[in-house]
Amino acid sequence: MKKLIVLLFSALLIVSQDAYSNKQAMVPETLWEFGRVGGIQVSPCGNDLLFTITYYDVEENISQRDIYTVPVAGGTPVNITNSEHNEFNAMWRPDGEKIGYLSSKSGTVQLWEMNIDGSDPKQVTDIEKGINGFEYSPDIEHIYFIKRVKLEECPRDKHPDLPKSNALIYDDLMYRHWDRWHDYSYSHIFIAPYDDGSIGEYYDIMEDEPWNSPLPPFGGIGQISWTPDGKKLAYTCKKKKGKDWALSTNSDIYLYDIETGETENLTPFNEGYDRNPVFSPDGKYMAWESMETPGFESDKSRIMIMYLGDGSYKEYSTGFDQSSRNIRWSENSEKLYFISGIHATYQLYSLNIEDYKIKQITEGWHNYNSFDLAGDYLVGARMSISSPVEIYRVDKKSGSQEMVTFVNEQVFEKINMGEVEKRWIETTDGEKMLTWVIYPPGFDPDKEYPALLFCGGGPQSAVSQFFSYRWNFQLMAAHDYVIIAPNRRGLPTFGQEWNDQISQDYGGQNMQDLMSAVRVLKKEPFIDEERIGAVGASYGGFSVFWLAGHHEGLFNAFIAHCGMFNFKSWYGTTEEMFFANHDIGGPYWETPTPNSYDFSPHRFVQNWETPIMVIHGAKDYRVPKSEGLQAFNAAQLNGVPSRLMFFPDENHWVLKPQNSILWQREFFKWLDKWLK
Repeated sequence: MKKLIVLLFSALLIVSQDAYSNKQAMVPETLWEFGRVGGIQVSPCGNDLLFTITYYDVEENISQRDIYTVPVAGGTPVNITNSEHNEFNAMWRPDGEKIGYLSSKSGTVQLWEMNIDGSDPKQVTDIEKGINGFEYSPDIEHIYFIKRVKLEECPRDKHPDLPKSNALIYDDLMYRHWDRWHDYSYSHIFIAPYDDGSIGEYYDIMEDEPWNSPLPPFGGIGQISWTPDGKKLAYTCKKKKGKDWALSTNSDIYLYDIETGETENLTPFNEGYDRNPVFSPDGKYMAWESMETPGFESDKSRIMIMYLGDGSYKEYSTGFDQSSRNIRWSENSEKLYFISGIHATYQLYSLNIEDYKIKQITEGWHNYNSFDLAGDYLVGARMSISSPVEIYRVDKKSGSQEMVTFVNEQVFEKINMGEVEKRWIETTDGEKMLTWVIYPPGFDPDKEYPALLFCGGGPQSAVSQFFSYRWNFQLMAAHDYVIIAPNRRGLPTFGQEWNDQISQDYGGQNMQDLMSAVRVLKKEPFIDEERIGAVGASYGGFSVFWLAGHHEGLFNAFIAHCGMFNFKSWYGTTEEMFFANHDIGGPYWETPTPNSYDFSPHRFVQNWETPIMVIHGAKDYRVPKSEGLQAFNAAQLNGVPSRLMFFPDENHWVLKPQNSILWQREFFKWLDKWLK
């Protein structure tokens, strides 16, 4: 087998030698040249696409997002805004005669409208402090919009004679979440009458309610949906506060009636997540995504359908051992289309309502992130390890896929991409584990290369065909590393049992899986077993910390980004306690103490010897900065070669262009020092 692989790559090298000669390897700056495609929406007539492209100005450290159109059949995208302002949340008006969108042109984010060619832009709303999202009702008689509403007094309100004081005071949990402190306000849904470019008096359908819709931190307008007649609005909400919110995943779907002003909970029977409702075009049914297990954020996401006539409901994904998301109804209300993960890829599927039959439509090494319907086609946002998102048209029946946009063609004309290989590796308990191997551009099988183990995060996030602007496998490979990216235990797209195994076993089988991948790959003649590093973020950062105390000389360098180091301090400072309780097993003060605390990396720092770089962001409240600082201090005090890179203005991720480029430069500087 080893000889076959060597011959294969020798052939590839000869065939592609000329192609590589005029191109260059990716560098950190390359990631910021790519246009980032999003917000795909098909026109009401089904012939045209609306989408956005975001470009970045590294020198100014800012982004610029514009709105584009292109025929579903393909063609040259047309920039219909092309302004100095960011435009987003673009949406066809249901009659297809206007395009609505959000812009901060007036000083705050407001709803604007323009003709479908981008001409005659006009401001529609003038809402104090701006809005965060909107959607037209199907009958075009109303819009809803999302806006933050202050419901509680802050310290300055209580002490008006101290206007220069600067303090936050809380009496409950969820005082901070993800990367922001609670500011005594909540995201609410407002409804306003709409009449051809103007709105009437609007009102809050959640008045005085101290909870949010959509769900923070990442919920969007997909969690809110109009009924086909435009008379009711369904929304996702977890109507809990403080400690109760922190301990629960019990969100529900609520239905608000415009005529009566009444709100009904449609899903009180389920104690886990219920979200993302979508109504059948005939108005008879509501489909939604549901997780059954309370407190488990990575449970199987089931497809549920409710008959609105009597409120009866069923699961339609029984026996389908995969999670489902981005549900869409067919035009005749007889099918659902959705995205599901299989073997570290995300594909498009269909579900026949009559016989419950699920069919996989697309195949290939790629991820579909979102899609919309266009007659006989599905139009989706597709990415892979070797390509950022582009738009593809998919035949519903045959599954054939055709590229609609090639936004980044000019970037690809300048750069080389490495080959990607899929391997199935045997684990220590006899299972098969899918592992991606990414080779340097111009790979020479007669050379020896350093290698990097990528430790996936989540912990339940597939190491799939994603194109990351932070952890980019092709960029790593372009620095002459062979990348080993295993789908260890605890990752989705391999069945729920494989996904669930990791909970309360953080230092167990999944760590053996990671090391199995390295032990198998390091036997290849093109990998130098004396130059292997391990890198990762979040749970991947924890993985690096854990491996540092247990790897028995397998690795020669480490980088951990925003990882958990001390389970006791992490449990005491993180925010979503339902996650900590489910995956760790509960608080450290319980008797007996949950076994998970035995896996805490801080207990094994006496074994640390390998050079390690620690990276953290000050605004990371999921894994607070103290975890990274503790790890770096421990390394320093134990005489381990170590470096700390700290970002005062970043959260769990590094999002600003210049910070990101600095991150990449220092990332490779550290690895090159110890592995080259």
